[in-house]
Amino acid sequence: MSASAADSRISLSIPGYALLARETTPSAIVRYLDQYVIGQDQAKKVLAVAVYSHYRKIATFAHDQGSFAKSNVLLVGPSGTGKTLLCDTLSRMLDVPFVTADATSLAQTKYVNEEIEAALQRLLEKADGNVENAQHGIIFIDEIDKLKTAPAESRATSGESVQHALLKIMEGSPVKLKNNQYIDTSNVLFICGGAFVGLEKIMSKTHGFGFIATSADDNQNILDRLNQRVKPTDLFEFGLIPEFTGRLPVIANLHPLTKAMLVSIMSVPKNSIYRQYIEIFRGEGVELSIGQRVFEQIAEIAIEYKTGARSLRGIFEELITPILYVVPDKPEICKVEIRSLFEDARYFRRK
Repeated sequence: MSASAADSRISLSIPGYALLARETTPSAIVRYLDQYVIGQDQAKKVLAVAVYSHYRKIATFAHDQGSFAKSNVLLVGPSGTGKTLLCDTLSRMLDVPFVTADATSLAQTKYVNEEIEAALQRLLEKADGNVENAQHGIIFIDEIDKLKTAPAESRATSGESVQHALLKIMEGSPVKLKNNQYIDTSNVLFICGGAFVGLEKIMSKTHGFGFIATSADDNQNILDRLNQRVKPTDLFEFGLIPEFTGRLPVIANLHPLTKAMLVSIMSVPKNSIYRQYIEIFRGEGVELSIGQRVFEQIAEIAIEYKTGARSLRGIFEELITPILYVVPDKPEICKVEIRSLFEDARYFRRK
């Protein structure tokens, strides 16, 4: 773990309750996320404040269980915009157990409660069997939009039934696992994510807060932000039940990635794929140099695929594979230069 992550980790200074280190302010959380996640500035701020508030509430009301309402988070944005990456990076910074669950899988099984218990079991395993640590972890449920209700579905097999099954654990309740251990989810932070295709059309039909009389003294930025916010009524119309929406009071929007953002994702973050391969080639005594145009070409293809950042790694590795196949057997090579995705790499030999 990096020094910055270690400084910001959660310390269990009060038995059974997680406390954020004093240095872990919302702005510090955002700065850490910026090192690994490109763009999505507003979503980072919303998520950072939600996490900070969540763990501060736990510390403040440590001896008064049930005295505060949890602020679980809903991330709304197209596929490949960084929802899972944000949550995973956040959990690494805070050093808390983190697991992902798939809402689509939940909707396709008749044994929803067993699937939920399995997710909590994985959380306990990530906490090395420490129940107290597991109870302060983060669970990310992806594709939550796939649970929307559909008129033709029966209640027993619909996404609505899964929403109802999730209500209690998201709010907080003790859940018995197969090994007869219990995990209380009261302090587990639930973050849900989904693309919510069609939600923008629903939002465009609402007039927001335009009916509020404004004057020159009113802050138009605040009104604009309120109008851009996903409202509970929008989610109701989309197909989430009111009770489920009520468990997700904090909503953050993630925006489609631009070409420039996709280019940056491959080369700027600390753990970017380009930096990883620079180190791999360096281990072979070879300098790897990839031109800016190559990243732009890969980004253009990814945009055509319409999968956000998900396809970047596959395209990049396809480029690198034939080169890395050759280099380890050629000790005379000292440098590899790639100028275009559609040109052969240039090999430089030692003098």
